[in-house]
Amino acid sequence: MKILMLTWEYPPRIVGGIARVVHDLSKRLIKDGHEVTVVTYREGNLPYYENDKGVNVYRVDNYMINPNNFIDWIMQLNFNLIAKANEIMLNQGKFDVIHAHDWLVAYAAKTLKNSYDIPIVATIHATEAGRNSGIHDEVQRYINDTEWMLTYESNEVIVNSNFMKNELQRLFGLPFEKINVIPNGVNLNNYSGIEKDYEFRRRYAADNEKIILFSGRLVYEKGVQYLISAMPKILNGYNDTKLLIAGKGGMLDELKAQVNYLGIQNKVYFTGYMDYKSLCKLYKCADISVFPSTYEPFGIVALEAMLAGKPIVVSDVGGLNEIVEHGVDGMKSYAGNPNSIADSILTLLYDHQLYDKIVKNAKNKVKNLYNWGKIAQDTHFTYQKAICETMAQRQERQIAQQKTNKIKKLKGEEKEITNLLDFRKRQAYA
Repeated sequence: MKILMLTWEYPPRIVGGIARVVHDLSKRLIKDGHEVTVVTYREGNLPYYENDKGVNVYRVDNYMINPNNFIDWIMQLNFNLIAKANEIMLNQGKFDVIHAHDWLVAYAAKTLKNSYDIPIVATIHATEAGRNSGIHDEVQRYINDTEWMLTYESNEVIVNSNFMKNELQRLFGLPFEKINVIPNGVNLNNYSGIEKDYEFRRRYAADNEKIILFSGRLVYEKGVQYLISAMPKILNGYNDTKLLIAGKGGMLDELKAQVNYLGIQNKVYFTGYMDYKSLCKLYKCADISVFPSTYEPFGIVALEAMLAGKPIVVSDVGGLNEIVEHGVDGMKSYAGNPNSIADSILTLLYDHQLYDKIVKNAKNKVKNLYNWGKIAQDTHFTYQKAICETMAQRQERQIAQQKTNKIKKLKGEEKEITNLLDFRKRQAYA
């Protein structure tokens, strides 16, 4: 199967979780014998083309003229994605399916579908309404409407959790059977050759300190502010703890001010952005990873932490709520509740038997349920459904066209007979 992936991020350009999903899914599809082409945005000095271990990656620049806003920037990018996909198909033939990742590539996917009659499978990784707890301005409404359009134009839609399936049905009124729940996965070899590095650990904490780790974008919906608010209670119950916050985002200054206000500057460390290899080392060094999101469609970071062999604490929302079984393979806390977060962390710090049980169960769960082999098979099945639907629609159009042609032919013959009868009547009258 020839698959076209449209995405605005692909490693080494990583903005959110989409890049890793597209990367790992593409690699697995290649392993299964498919041909995958990724068309994405070119950042910095990255090559315009590279063969990423079998995945054909084409990158495009955006326009030299500066856009008025982010929406215009995305629209300009879509024009260039279309141009590059056209060029590829002109030289290499048509794709069997287009896999579009989020609203950012909606217009390119729709245009290519209509131009070449290629089915679309769209993955909606998150919604604008979910990220912002509703739609509050015209920019958000535009993005929300674009998301709806992409789901409407798609033959099949993929989401990563039942929470997201319910959200799409509620927001866009999609048919139940059109939405396929396929979880995200994690590369089971992520930590191959990576052991706990004590020298690396000492950059951030003393040997006697327990490391509580948060990794992710520093934005409101990730809930870092509630984890910081939980620290005074945690420190009161277990003083030798250190909170590491790995990531960047618009809330950085606000979070630093919150730490200063609470007077816990010596117990909270902002690492800034970390590359993936360093982050894997940090997961291995941490004692507990915490993901206190207020909105989270899935949460790949939780899987990465579970695979690292360390227990996690998550909030009881979205995909995180579906991944973790409380007290079995992780701990849950009430979303937005610092006391609840602190209680779950303190339980793990003091109950060593529970700690070890959760680590063991979490690793097994990730290996059995969230491996890319199974996920790629489910995705391939969804591609097949979309292709079959498109073929059926083509046949329906052909049958309808044949009927139309037949009717036209019969009407033409009827008109000829009528004209002949009229001619004979006129002759007889003459």
